[in-house]
Amino acid sequence: MSRTIDTQLRNNLLVLFAAGLLFWSSLASLLPTLPLYIESVGATKQQIGIVLGSFAIGLLLFRPWLGRLADRRGRKIVLLIGTLVAAIAPLGYLLIKSIPLLVVLRAFHGISIAAFTTGFNALVADIAPVEKRGEIIGNMSLVNPIGVAIGPALGGYLQAGVGNQILFLITAELAFVAFLGILAIVNPPVATQQGDTKNSQFWRIVSSPRVRTPAIIMLLVGLAFGALHTFIPLFIKSTGVNLNPGLFYTAGAVASFGVRIFTGKASDRLGRGLFITLSLVFYTLSLSLLWFANSATAFLFAAIIEGAGSGTLIPMIAAMMVDRAQPYERGQVFAICLMGMDVGIAIAGPALGSVAEYIGYRNMFGLTAGLTFLSILIFLTLSSKDLPSSLRFALGRGQDAYALKDT
Repeated sequence: MSRTIDTQLRNNLLVLFAAGLLFWSSLASLLPTLPLYIESVGATKQQIGIVLGSFAIGLLLFRPWLGRLADRRGRKIVLLIGTLVAAIAPLGYLLIKSIPLLVVLRAFHGISIAAFTTGFNALVADIAPVEKRGEIIGNMSLVNPIGVAIGPALGGYLQAGVGNQILFLITAELAFVAFLGILAIVNPPVATQQGDTKNSQFWRIVSSPRVRTPAIIMLLVGLAFGALHTFIPLFIKSTGVNLNPGLFYTAGAVASFGVRIFTGKASDRLGRGLFITLSLVFYTLSLSLLWFANSATAFLFAAIIEGAGSGTLIPMIAAMMVDRAQPYERGQVFAICLMGMDVGIAIAGPALGSVAEYIGYRNMFGLTAGLTFLSILIFLTLSSKDLPSSLRFALGRGQDAYALKDT
């Protein structure tokens, strides 16, 4: 019986990995192409930011509900919702030219990533043995950099070679194949807790410092992430540097892939805190370099450093939150923590788009470097129950005081 269960879980991981590659390739193919497409229909810098930032509206509105759904009904249904929305949304870009309607469509598209990331992280956490949790989460998170390496380059060349119509059709097809793959997953049983109502449990998790501080970190990083993935194509174009924007994202994804191979396993021995601190330092260095970038080499170097930062931060935050969560609340803990990034992305488009109108893209990236530097200070001082233990945990010199045992 145990061998049958092991085979079932292994098959789930393989199917999840393949579906994740297709899903992230689908989303990432739009990173360098949508800003240029929206600009081509007559949008201003601020309107581009509003349209792209509205992606986070779907994230914010649906992430809490999807987290509860994952805990109560299983992870598979949430993954199916995510891949199906990702397959439908690109078809809307074929038809819509109105800025207000693009805002609505982009918000709908945001549901896809809210659902998929919540279900994916929770299901991997359910499967992973405690002693290899960081390693498995790190390895499974490779779907993101591989997909983001393939998607932007594919999207950029498709847009330039055959136009937006074929681009959007291929994007939809990739997500639909991921949907078909998720159908084959055997949904494992989910532990439940009696007593808490859904509202009381939600606010109990939100108010807990074990979740609150990581969510604030993700908020600040979300602002930087939103700036990078909304305005990089337009910033490169404004500088006159001869560089396909898709290559910026591809370089970052390659770096992200490289660091994930090593950091997950290392964090099982050295703790999550040290690697989270290093990731925030990488983000700050990358954004500072973009502040002064004037060549293709500088842009690509900044992309590599940013990729190292994101490739370390996301799986380490995920592993840390699994360490801190009971099985029956994993979906909601992931959802609440990731909502920090959702809010950052939502704010980044319209707010930083408005800032860019006055100070330009270059100085805007200088501002975001200051935000990620602030996140370093917050993590160093508030990641544990008091200042000394926070410093020890963040520098790899102490254990996570909020980590639960054998969950």
